[in-house]
Amino acid sequence: MQVPGALRVVEANAIAYRRVWKGSAFSSFATPALFLVAMGLGLGSLVDRGTGPPGLEGLSYVAFLAPGLLVASAMHSGAAEGSFPVIAGMKWTRTYHSVVASPAGTRGLIGGHFIWAGIRVLMVSVVFGAVAAGLGAISPAAVLALAPIGILIGLATVAPMTAFAASRENTEALTAVFRFGILPMYLFSGTFFPITQLPDWLRSLATVTPLWHAVELARRVALGHDSALPAWQHVGYLVLVFVVGAALTFRRVSRRLNV
Repeated sequence: MQVPGALRVVEANAIAYRRVWKGSAFSSFATPALFLVAMGLGLGSLVDRGTGPPGLEGLSYVAFLAPGLLVASAMHSGAAEGSFPVIAGMKWTRTYHSVVASPAGTRGLIGGHFIWAGIRVLMVSVVFGAVAAGLGAISPAAVLALAPIGILIGLATVAPMTAFAASRENTEALTAVFRFGILPMYLFSGTFFPITQLPDWLRSLATVTPLWHAVELARRVALGHDSALPAWQHVGYLVLVFVVGAALTFRRVSRRLNV
């Protein structure tokens, strides 16, 4: 990765975002926070009443939900950064062609894309964590500990999504990925309930999703829960997904832009 070129790409993204951030504020920040309030406190009161003490896995539902929902929101942010903006840069606005033709080159373009995605994911994670801490769902110290996990799942999502988007000519396939990939992973990877409640075949499928690893790691860090795997295996899996996705991204972007 060409560091100066990558930082120039990040700078360009930051300048553009400074002008349009209001348009994404609700979906990026307000929606996850409101969802936590509605699910954690609204539905959560019914769950807590139904389970009785000591609650779900010994926790109130909002405390159980908050770490998983934080990393799930980070996953969504990563998926968004790696989907439609990529097609826009390659086909509609063609800014990727300009960057590749500049001293930044392909490596600078891709490196800057991933760094900017990490920054966006960090912003979402911190804002969501602050809301969760305000509700008493997690401690302020846990917010700081969960932010790196949010970045990790965000990068593990944006890399393969970018590689996929770089090979598409239209948005229909991306919509299908969100509908049949991101949404089921969001619902059935342990974010809202333990995957032990799933059928055996679906439970096995859930354990190979990046989000499940992030959720397990987040609850381990924030709540001290034991996980099915050691923490280093969760981290290693997410890093592997990112590395493979980044390699595919470089190959497909280079081929698409003929460099």
